Order: sequence, then structure tokens, then C-alpha cells
Amino acid sequence: MEHTLFVIAKLFTTALALVIAYQAYRGYQRHGTQLLLYVTLGFALIGLGGLLEGVLFEVLQVSIFEAGFVAALVTAAGMLSILYALYAPNP
Repeated sequence: MEHTLFVIAKLFTTALALVIAYQAYRGYQRHGTQLLLYVTLGFALIGLGGLLEGVLFEVLQVSIFEAGFVAALVTAAGMLSILYALYAPNP
């Protein structure tokens, strides 16, 4: 039962991150602000990081440490992308 709740929580957070990424992309389309593409990329990576961890661990039978490490790297890359969008000068 605990495992099922964990998978549901991961899928829920992935879905939320991808909805935010979609909304950021729509904002980019409306306003043409290139920095919104970095926000889109960031949230997409954050969402996919959690999903990737589950796929690596459950499907590909990678150790939980390695799966978590890869997911953390992908999530960190997403956060760096969002951080860049927040601090970069607006062109």
C-alpha cells in the first residue's frame, strides 16, 4: 500500500510540474518573452525528474541510489533553468 501511495504522489507532482510548464509555454506564445522558455524547460525537467526516477527503479531495475541520483541531477538542471530565467537580463 505504501508503494502505491508513493507512485501516486510521484505521478501527481509530475502532472503538476507539466501543467505549470504548459502554462509557461502558453505565456511565451502570448508574450514572446524568451525567458519563459527557460521556465518551461525548468518545470518540464523537474516534472520528468521524478518520473524518470520511478522508471529507472521500477522498469529498468536500477538501484534506488542510482535512480535517485539521476533524478536529482535532472531536477537540479530544471531548477538551474528556472534560476537563469529569474536572474538573466531581459533581452
